[in-house]
Amino acid sequence: MDLHISRRTEVLLVVFILFSLLYGSRGEIPPKPTGGVTIVPPVKPDGPQAFPDAEKANLPVFTMDYPRIQIPFEITLWVLLASFAKIGFHVYHKITIWVPESCLLISIGLIVGGIMHSVHEEPPAVLSSNVFFLYMLPPIVLDSGYFMPTRPFFENIGTVLWFAVVGTLWNSIGIGMSLFAICQIEAFEVQDINLQENLLFASIISAVDPVAVLSVFEDVSVNEQLYIVVFGECLFNDAVTVVLYNMFNFVAEMPVVEPVDVFLGVARFFVVGLGGMGFGILFGFVAAFTTRFTSRVREIEPLFIFMYSYLAYLVAELFAISSIMAIVTCALTMKYYVEENVSQRSCTTIRHVVKMLGSISETLIFFFLGVVTITTEHEWNWGYILFTLLFAFIWRGLGVLVLTQIINPFRTIPFHLKDQFGLAYGGLRGAISFALVFTLPDNIGRKQLFVTATIAIILFTVFLQGISIRPLIEYINVRRTNRNLDTINVEVHCRLMEHTIAGIEDLCGQTFSFLLSVLSAQQKAFNDHILLIYSHECTHYPLHVKLLCCLKFKERESAVKLEERCVLVDLLSDSLFVVLFDNAIVHCGTLWECLQPIRLWSRVQLPPSAASDIRIFSF
Repeated sequence: MDLHISRRTEVLLVVFILFSLLYGSRGEIPPKPTGGVTIVPPVKPDGPQAFPDAEKANLPVFTMDYPRIQIPFEITLWVLLASFAKIGFHVYHKITIWVPESCLLISIGLIVGGIMHSVHEEPPAVLSSNVFFLYMLPPIVLDSGYFMPTRPFFENIGTVLWFAVVGTLWNSIGIGMSLFAICQIEAFEVQDINLQENLLFASIISAVDPVAVLSVFEDVSVNEQLYIVVFGECLFNDAVTVVLYNMFNFVAEMPVVEPVDVFLGVARFFVVGLGGMGFGILFGFVAAFTTRFTSRVREIEPLFIFMYSYLAYLVAELFAISSIMAIVTCALTMKYYVEENVSQRSCTTIRHVVKMLGSISETLIFFFLGVVTITTEHEWNWGYILFTLLFAFIWRGLGVLVLTQIINPFRTIPFHLKDQFGLAYGGLRGAISFALVFTLPDNIGRKQLFVTATIAIILFTVFLQGISIRPLIEYINVRRTNRNLDTINVEVHCRLMEHTIAGIEDLCGQTFSFLLSVLSAQQKAFNDHILLIYSHECTHYPLHVKLLCCLKFKERESAVKLEERCVLVDLLSDSLFVVLFDNAIVHCGTLWECLQPIRLWSRVQLPPSAASDIRIFSF
C-alpha cells in the first residue's frame, strides 16, 4: 500500500517524537500516593499557574473581525451607493431629461474618487482581474439580448451586422493607421508606439455603447429602423470589438507578422463569431426543452434561465470564442420558447431580475469609471489624445456615410441624411472600452497613455454627445414613429400584409419573405413536438381571439385571482384571458364576451394543489 503523508503531518510527527523522547529521558517515576498525603500535580511551564501575576483574559462581549467580511461588505456598500444614486436621479426626474444617467453616475464617481485620492485610499480592484468579464458584463449583455425587439431586429439583421462587423473593422483600421501616422511625427514624442499597438488601441476605442443615446431615442420615439440598428450595432459591436482586441493583442506580441498570420487572423475572426452563435443557439434550445418539464416545480424555472445563459457565456470563454455572441444568441433563442412554457409568475420574475442585474452592473461600471479617473496615474500626451478624439469622430462619420450609401439600395426603407446623423452622432464609448484598456498586458510601454486616452474619449462622448444628442435630434426633426398602435386591427393587417408580400415575392422570384414563411412553418412544427409544451392547444381558437389574448396579456400581467380553492377569471370589457390547468383549457372567453359592457365571472373549482399548475395562456 502506498501511503502518502503530507509535509505538515511529517513535521507534526517529528515534533511529537522529540517531545516524547525529551520527557522520557528524565527517568522520573511519579511517587505512589500514600495515605493522608495529598499529591500536588506538577506545574506546567506554560500554564496559567506559572504566571500568578499575569492578567487573566476574559471572554470578550463585543468583537470586530472586519478582514473576514471586508470584500462582501464593500461590494454591498458600492451597490447600495449606486442604487441610492439612481433613486435620487428618478426623484428629481427633470435632471435626467437633459442629462443622461451615465453622466450623473460618472460625476458622482469623480467626487468619490476625489475623496479616496485625498485620503490616499486604493481604488476598487474590480477591473484588475476577470471580475468584469466574468461577473459584471454577462448581466448587461443578457439584459440587452433578452429585451431585444425580436421582430424588428430580424427584419434589419443584415443592416445591423453590416454596421457592427464592417463598421467596427472600418473604425479600427482607420483609427489605427491614422494614429500610426501621427506617431511618426517627432514633435508628439510617441515614436515608440508601433502599428500593432496602435491597431490594438484602435480596436479598444471602437467599441460603441450608446446607453444614453438609446434612452433619448426611446423618449423622443425615433423611427423603429434607426432605433433597432443603433441597438443591434451596439450589441454585436461589443462582440466584434472583443474578438479584434484578442486578435490584435496576439499580433502585438509577434516580432514579425507574415501573410499567413493575417489569413489565420481572418479565419479566427469568423470561427470565433460563428462558434459563439452556435453555443448560444444550443444552450437556448436546451433551456427551452428543459422548461417543458417544470410544470410541477415552478419555483426553479427562473433559475434554469439564468444558469443556461451564464453557462453559455462560460463555455464560450472556455473555448476562447465570442462569449458575448453566445449569451446574446442564447437569450434571443430561448426567450420565445421559455415564455411559452413557464408560468406567468416565473416569466415576471425572469424579466425583473434580468433588468435589475443589468441595470446594477451598468451603474457600477459608470460609477467606477469616475472613481478610476481620479485615482489612476495618468500619462498625458495632449497631441496623441486630441488626435485620438478627432480621428474617432471623423472615421465614425465617414464610416456611417460610406456604409449607408452601400446598404441603402438593398433596404426597403433607406436611411436619409437625418438618420445617418443619428447613427454617426450616437457612437458613444463606454463600458467595453473602459474594461478592455485595463486588461492590456504590462509589456506595452505606453499602457498608461492608452488608459488616459480611453478615459478621455469616454468622458468626451458621454458628456458632450450624450447631453447634446436630444436637442439636436429634436432640432433636425428625425423621422418619428407612433408607438401607440398595439390594437387588434393593426396586428391582423400586419399579418395579412406579411402573407401577401410572401406570395407576391414568390411569384416575382424574390423569395426572401417566401422562404421566411416556409422556415417559419417548419419551425412551428419543430416547436410543437419538441420545445413547446402547450402549443397544441393554440389551434382550437380563432386568430383574432389569440391576438387579442396576446395584446391584453401585455397590458395586464395577470387576471387570475386565487381565492381559497377557486380561480376567478375576470373577463372585463378590456381584457380577455385563457386559463390553462393540467394541460387542458378550463375556460376561454370569446371576442363577443369581451365587448359586453357588463362584468362576467367564471368560477372553476380546482383541487388544493392547483396553485402551482395555473398558467395564463398567451399566444
